[in-house]
Amino acid sequence: MRYGFLALLFAVTVTGAIPAQAQTRPSDRPLQVEWVYQVKYGSQGEWWKLFKKYQIATLDREKQLGYVTEYKVFRPGAHVSEDSRWDYRIIITYPNYDGSKREGEVEAQLFPDKAALARDEDRRWELTVNHWDLPIRQIDPHEDRE
Repeated sequence: MRYGFLALLFAVTVTGAIPAQAQTRPSDRPLQVEWVYQVKYGSQGEWWKLFKKYQIATLDREKQLGYVTEYKVFRPGAHVSEDSRWDYRIIITYPNYDGSKREGEVEAQLFPDKAALARDEDRRWELTVNHWDLPIRQIDPHEDRE
């Protein structure tokens, strides 16, 4: 029996075979998403107040619950042309894909007044000129890519 175990251990070591349940699925890996917003000129203060009230509070709670690993908020440091202007970038790291699907659940717990939430979110979107969500991934610069 001992030799059978050693033979199996050797085979796994040599072939690199890993049991299916031990392999990491893509949905189990950390996920990063970048939210980018362009806001109407002169409305950045009002927009940020609404964003902070709902989105930042939700992200903070998601982080407390472990649904978000971290998030960072960025503002530009200089003026750029209108076609490439952005006002806020938020990079969110989720521990996995499932963590990224919890925002609505957490938001509903934090803000039970659905009418107020809808009204404020409508206003924030009125002030938003352009927006996109972009899943991003870090790569190893030393690894060959096609």
